[in-house]
Amino acid sequence: MTVHVVGAGVAGLVAALGLAEAGRAVTLHEATSVAGGRCRALPDGTDNGTHALMGANHAALRFLDAIGARDRWVEPEPEGLPLFDLADGSARRVAASPLAWRDPSKRPPGLTIGGVVTLLRIASGITDQPVAEALAKHPALLRSFIGPLTVAALNTPLAEASSARLGQVLRRIRGTGAARLLVARDGLGPDLVAPALTALERAGATIRFGARLRAMTMAESRVIALHLGEDTLPMGQDDAVILALPPWETARLIPGLRVPDRHAPILNLHFAHPGADRVRFLGVLGGLVQWVLVRPAGISVTVSAADAEADEPVDALAPQAWREIIATARAFALPGDWPDAPPPCRGVKERRATPRHGVGIPPVAPRQPMRNLALAGDWTWPGLPATIEAAALSGEAAAGTVLRT
Repeated sequence: MTVHVVGAGVAGLVAALGLAEAGRAVTLHEATSVAGGRCRALPDGTDNGTHALMGANHAALRFLDAIGARDRWVEPEPEGLPLFDLADGSARRVAASPLAWRDPSKRPPGLTIGGVVTLLRIASGITDQPVAEALAKHPALLRSFIGPLTVAALNTPLAEASSARLGQVLRRIRGTGAARLLVARDGLGPDLVAPALTALERAGATIRFGARLRAMTMAESRVIALHLGEDTLPMGQDDAVILALPPWETARLIPGLRVPDRHAPILNLHFAHPGADRVRFLGVLGGLVQWVLVRPAGISVTVSAADAEADEPVDALAPQAWREIIATARAFALPGDWPDAPPPCRGVKERRATPRHGVGIPPVAPRQPMRNLALAGDWTWPGLPATIEAAALSGEAAAGTVLRT
């Protein structure tokens, strides 16, 4: 029996490794020349974005343990998230875990008894409404913490972001350990993708790059052939397939499948500014920039739910972003040289970065739409928004489905 895993993003990597370590013959097919999916590294090794994990991301952390990369992920801000407010110039640290808000110095501004009750109601998931509406009576709390958390986790504007999906996040980070923020020390390429590929090769998996799945031939609720590039690969009676692809690609291959059809963009800006003494992760309120990831090799910023920014030229956005980075760096006394002129900047616009996590029940594709076919991908996991953790959980689930078949 051979399992063909199509797509080498996080979901595909997790599924392929789980199957290979269970003794199955595995071939991993990737259409591009690199693995990682949306967690890919750019050609120079720079991460595409400010990707982070939290202590509650147990599936992602299990995968890091499995590939021997857990010690490459560091906690850059153990004292709390540094947040700089461009409106009033205030700089503070806020704990991500509500349990840590017992310390007044770690509470987000605007937190009141009424705000706590509202957050408990959101965390319960009983109702679903736009986050902006749910917190309309608590604008300071929305602006100072819940808004940035929502946009980062759901990649959806606050006026449409689902409070029920935010509740899924809040329930997971309620403990202090669960809310620990972790980032790759050197980057996703060396600290996730490369060790994953090494682990797959060590487990005996075959990896094929440049092999786009053009179509599948199906009969009697089974996949009987894969059409990869110019080749046709017949499927044996005991062979299986895992599709770990974006929703639009999966829908193209399986006509009639219900998948998310509305997506939100993310803008990432990468500044050539080496020299930091250690990894830092900082938030910015009231500007273009939302999160700043500082590494010794350079600086990356992320603008989530970037509906307007995705249509703006990078040359017009970079100077504003750099001014906000400088102000944040000075507010938290980051060492190094911070010139007024922006250094060289590379912009990456992901126009369909994630599904839009709006109010209502999203389309949920079946895990096993055919007898020898399973689906993976962050969009297939209903218990979380589209995140690294959702991708890892879906990869585990898809591998388990194949092993039980």
